[in-house]
Amino acid sequence: MSKDLPGAAGDLAQRHPTLWAAYSDLGKAAAEAGGLTARERRLVKLALAIGAASEGAVHSHSRRGLSEGIDAADLHQVALLAIGPLGLPSAVAAGTWISDVTDKE
Repeated sequence: MSKDLPGAAGDLAQRHPTLWAAYSDLGKAAAEAGGLTARERRLVKLALAIGAASEGAVHSHSRRGLSEGIDAADLHQVALLAIGPLGLPSAVAAGTWISDVTDKE
């Protein structure tokens, strides 16, 4: 499990496997609590990461979105949608974080 996680998250999972398992179970329960599709959940998580200004989380959800078959253009649209609520500078920053991932593909 922790071998698949980059950076600090992988370190935490390796050092505290019981804690990581509980965290993972909570995420699974939250995902199953409603009717959103996996695609919708990934895009919402990306939007939340953008709103939190978490570059690492934006990278993570962008990578995961691509691996789940979400088009790079759709990931970038989430950043564009942030212009209204978060402002142009935040949306531009988010777009660059998404590009960090999509430009590697």
